[in-house]
Amino acid sequence: MKKFLLGVIFFVSVVRLASAQEINCQIQVAAQQTGNTQLSIFNTLQTSLQEFVNENNWTKLDLENHQRINCSIFINVTEYNSNNFKATIQVQSSRPIFGSTTSSPIFNFKDNQFNFTYTEFQRLNYNQNTFSSNLVSTISFYIYTILGLDADTFSPLGGQKYHEEARLIVNTAQQSSNQGWRASDGNSSRFKINSDLLSNNFSKYREALYTYHREGLDVFHSDLEEGKKKIVESIQMLREVNNQRPNSVLLRSFFDAKSNEIKSIFSGGPSVSIKEVVNNLNSMAPLYSKEWSKITY
Repeated sequence: MKKFLLGVIFFVSVVRLASAQEINCQIQVAAQQTGNTQLSIFNTLQTSLQEFVNENNWTKLDLENHQRINCSIFINVTEYNSNNFKATIQVQSSRPIFGSTTSSPIFNFKDNQFNFTYTEFQRLNYNQNTFSSNLVSTISFYIYTILGLDADTFSPLGGQKYHEEARLIVNTAQQSSNQGWRASDGNSSRFKINSDLLSNNFSKYREALYTYHREGLDVFHSDLEEGKKKIVESIQMLREVNNQRPNSVLLRSFFDAKSNEIKSIFSGGPSVSIKEVVNNLNSMAPLYSKEWSKITY
């Protein structure tokens, strides 16, 4: 009887683990620019991607539904011809703020190097050792990047294993002729994102993610002033990164995600010394100078 019960417990545990997903992603495929929006393949692609991302087990974590990472993927198909797609992909993710009902944006990136082939009802499967398609590799790359950045906000450099998994995808995808996977593909490529995340030159960037979110936002509910001070500290850390690697894709993505949030944080509540913060923000992200001008000090 004891062996039987142990067997049942083991079986239930395995089933629970196998059914545990980590991602809650809203995926949209738009095809207006193709002039062929009536084709069913675009809806089929959207459904297939939704199932691929949300029903796959990307990690060994056993998460409850409310713990799943919220993200969105918007694919804009600009050209379509005989199962060949030319598109852009916009990827966004967020994480909850402790003691709050709101979430904080983590990642916001638009990838313009996204061409792929897809046959209607084609099965989408991820294998870290095999390149099956640019569609699977690109989506999988962004899922592991999202997982890595999310983990980085909860513990210092906590997303290392996910960024390393993304690197495996980069290395495997380089056997294809698709853009975005090589150093020669520019400073906004998937290669560059991953290379920077795993570079010692950007370790302080990832540490700043932890300081900003875990030591900053997550303590707002108990000590707003201390939380704001930690966010000031994190912005100084980012300035140090920018001094060494100005206008990096990671910093651009950070401020694309965070500009409204940062403006809101410093526009009310307990006052902290922010003159230097505004100077740092204008230096790192002049594109958002209008937002920074609304921060008063």
